[in-house]
Amino acid sequence: MNPIIKWWVTTKLPEEHVFLAKEKNVRPLEAFVIYIKRLFFHPIKRRVAKYYLEFLRAFFGIKVIGVTGSAGKTTTKEMLASILRMKGKTVSSLANIDPIYNIPTTILKCGPLTKYLVLEMGVEFPGEMDFYLWLTKPDMGVITNIYPTHTQFFEDEEGVYKEKSKLVRALSGSGIAVLNKGDRFLSRLEGKIRAKTIWYGVNSKVTFSSERVTKDFKSEFRLIFKEKEERSVKIKLPVFGKQFIFNALAAAGASCELGVLIADIKEGLENFQPQKHRLEVIRHKSGAIILDDTYNSNPAAAKVALETLSLFRGEKVVIFGDMLELGKWEEKYHKELGEEIAKISPSMLICVGEASRLTAETASVALGEERVKFLEKSKVFTELKPFLRKNVTVLIKGSRSLGLDKIVSRLS
Repeated sequence: MNPIIKWWVTTKLPEEHVFLAKEKNVRPLEAFVIYIKRLFFHPIKRRVAKYYLEFLRAFFGIKVIGVTGSAGKTTTKEMLASILRMKGKTVSSLANIDPIYNIPTTILKCGPLTKYLVLEMGVEFPGEMDFYLWLTKPDMGVITNIYPTHTQFFEDEEGVYKEKSKLVRALSGSGIAVLNKGDRFLSRLEGKIRAKTIWYGVNSKVTFSSERVTKDFKSEFRLIFKEKEERSVKIKLPVFGKQFIFNALAAAGASCELGVLIADIKEGLENFQPQKHRLEVIRHKSGAIILDDTYNSNPAAAKVALETLSLFRGEKVVIFGDMLELGKWEEKYHKELGEEIAKISPSMLICVGEASRLTAETASVALGEERVKFLEKSKVFTELKPFLRKNVTVLIKGSRSLGLDKIVSRLS
């Protein structure tokens, strides 16, 4: 990149956010508008946001919390913001917008009375976390997990770990890192960062017990803080799935370190608003249960969704769409998912997307070809319709760019 352009857009910004990819077929007028925004509007906006945040920090003591991870970061961010609103004015990242553009916009929504700024820091390309750290300098970093996501650009899980862990490695000695004890990558950070570290998960400082699923598909558990004196409280989350309990532990651990009372943590967790299309349970008028997990997909998240599906009794149907940006790992992970799906023995597996053809082929070895379909998205509803009846649970899982959420909308 030209050094002047690089300086202007900020030296930390990956060039993927400056230049249009060659494979994108963009019309000249559309390209012109995009470059006006990328080369003029956004560089000015992000500098204004950066120095405005420094002003708020210096004169009003705003606390900045960055949240990242391969899965669950949006839910964790929403839970954390819901809790912190119990203590003071809180601003958090908007949903479904690239953080490169979302974070400056979110910063500019803060005012002198804003006490907490909670920012989702998802990364897709190497170097993005450096940009976020240049822009915000967080006081606290929360990392949910490290899974194989965007490996087309990060090569492997090690590359994902290297990028995401920058969030807590950059924290000062007065900073706070909130980390998942059960993650094999994050556990390597123990004793290697300057910030105070709060571990959450099984056998850690912030943990849980007595988890169960309620009749109305809520997750109930006992939240436990193991300090000098053990404290606990019963929580009923408005979402279903064990992964959400771990998101709640991360949010609770972060909130506790920020001085939030345990009663307020309980109220914040129980009142948070779940995001759409993230393992959302829908009761269809036919009596069937739809598990809508169409916001995004990666190998680990897909396995968690299948584990959740396996908890339901009766017939099961899986509609599975491609997991994107896996690069050289695409074939491996789509075949592995075919094996995982076969283990729960669904009555029907419908695969959508070119990569998921491998999933269909692998699953059909165990399930038989009559129970596996590889279809265009437009034909899925017709194939699914006979299964919409009582005692049937349908899991719809895939990356959002495939548009499987439109099937959910049609069902609704």
